Amino acid sequence: MAEISDPDIASFSIVDYVVFSLVLAVSIGIGLYHALTGGKQKTTQEIFVADRKMNSIPVGFSLLASWISAIALLGTPAECYSYGTMFWYICGSYIFMTLISAHLFIPTFYQLGITSVYQYLEMRFSVAVRLIGSIAFILYMVMYMAVVLYAPSLAISAVTGLDLWGAVLTVGLVCTLYTTLGGMKAVIWTDVFQTCVMFAGILAVIIHGSIELKGFGNVWKINEQGGRIEFDVFSVDPTIRHTVWGLIIGGTFTWVGNYGCNQASVQRYLSCNSLKQAQLSLYVNMILLYIVLSLLMMCGLVIYALYANCDPVTAGYISSPDQLMPFYVMKELGFVMGLPGLFVAATFSGALSTVSSGLNALAAVTMEDVIRRVFKNVAEHKAAIISRILACVYGLIAIGFAYLASQLGPVLQVAISLLGLIGGPLTGLFSLGLFFPWANKWGAILGSLCGFTVSLWIGFGAFVYPPIPTKLPLRTDGCLLSNDTNTESYSIETATSFLLGATTEATVPEPYPKIAELYSLSYMWYSLVGIVVVIVFGLLFSFLTGATNPRDLDPRLVCPVIAKVFCCCPGRCRSVKYCGVLHDRSLSEKNPDPYGQIPTSENGTVAADDTFL
Repeated sequence: MAEISDPDIASFSIVDYVVFSLVLAVSIGIGLYHALTGGKQKTTQEIFVADRKMNSIPVGFSLLASWISAIALLGTPAECYSYGTMFWYICGSYIFMTLISAHLFIPTFYQLGITSVYQYLEMRFSVAVRLIGSIAFILYMVMYMAVVLYAPSLAISAVTGLDLWGAVLTVGLVCTLYTTLGGMKAVIWTDVFQTCVMFAGILAVIIHGSIELKGFGNVWKINEQGGRIEFDVFSVDPTIRHTVWGLIIGGTFTWVGNYGCNQASVQRYLSCNSLKQAQLSLYVNMILLYIVLSLLMMCGLVIYALYANCDPVTAGYISSPDQLMPFYVMKELGFVMGLPGLFVAATFSGALSTVSSGLNALAAVTMEDVIRRVFKNVAEHKAAIISRILACVYGLIAIGFAYLASQLGPVLQVAISLLGLIGGPLTGLFSLGLFFPWANKWGAILGSLCGFTVSLWIGFGAFVYPPIPTKLPLRTDGCLLSNDTNTESYSIETATSFLLGATTEATVPEPYPKIAELYSLSYMWYSLVGIVVVIVFGLLFSFLTGATNPRDLDPRLVCPVIAKVFCCCPGRCRSVKYCGVLHDRSLSEKNPDPYGQIPTSENGTVAADDTFL
């Protein structure tokens, strides 16, 4: 990684290290507190779902922190700086994602009282389908955490001189420690604290830039002149990187995979004390998503306005657009002792919150879907100890996989691509079970395999022949480069004048072979492609092998999606809306399964048999 060679850039002060260390100390302290109070994390229920006693506000903050992490803190401003404001349209996907997740997915999982969301797949289909889902989630989450670990370490390395892999190790070990000690309660409350730190770091950038440029109106004007303000790409071409339809429609299905059926999110819903609180947490999360995405895009606008005449990447001060935020903070805010430390702590917090969520989710899935199936009579206190060990082991694995993340490219696009390539087929698998009562186990097995095959084929092809997006022009006429060192001579006034000058010339790549056209699909559509493939082939194979009779299904396993979407239709349409499932035969608490379709466990939840297929 290139060193920042600008001699005017500030270095980390003692105050910065103190601020940074305090954030880490508070996070570890929260873990210790929850390890020593309450039930002291002696049961898997407390470790994984916080004894189901949380309310919507902290859970909503935790949901935000789980998926808006260091990747967003670094990648979103870089996206705006390099490609303009089209990415802002992804806000349109948040409302649809929230409605779908809160009212179609969450009720089923919450009312079943499960711990691992993949237990549902066994109840609905078979053990084999459950294992497919669990293994895919484990692989996906380990890779995602690796990207999240690498991103803040990149920032810290760029601005402090700390060894890159030393930073990776620090992030990984700190979040592994407090997650292992404090369980889900520690994860949720550290998420709340870390979210506040993230907001503070983001606001510092926006406020300082607006003051220096004499108002955000001037920031906007400079970006307009530089071609960054763009909201009019309405093309239906799926190969265009960002369009209104790709960001809203494709973004909806990408985020549904995160919030509707991802174990890390479902565990938070299950930690709430009621279904209403679980649903409300998603609406809290939605509001926070709008705020943080808008603030990060504003950061990108501020950074471009300040460096409009001297692109730090082209000038050689940094090696990647993902380093723009830390470069800006150290150069422009370094004169205020503590602010660089606050920003690095904010970036660190984004990684800690996401990785801790992933570790807890991975431990839960492995415990419930693997260990308890092999060793059916594990004592609760032993299960709690094993769960802590699992969280620790996965933390170490994620640290090892972080090296791969350093080879993959821009962090924001890599992260969303992972969500689509693996999260898409997983979402399709759950959708097949929840919304299509005719689907059977063979449809689920073969449909999911088809979905993963198509998604990974597209992803591998795009990695070998990556689509080359057209970056907006960048200028270097405000830079004065000497023969010996890269030094910079420009001011805020130079940026605001925005005189005509030299722009960055894009390197012309070697021509791709014809087959590369197959892999030019925008990464925003990856998730939807995976969902559609799983559902189409899942239904096809289900009908070929003997579709399930909807009347034979336990109503708790199927969401009456048509009835919920068209709730105003008259009662005589009910049988059509229910697609043959006997939803009218409501299940009482005293007799949770009066029709005997599926055996139940002692706690009243649905239990599947032990047949592998």
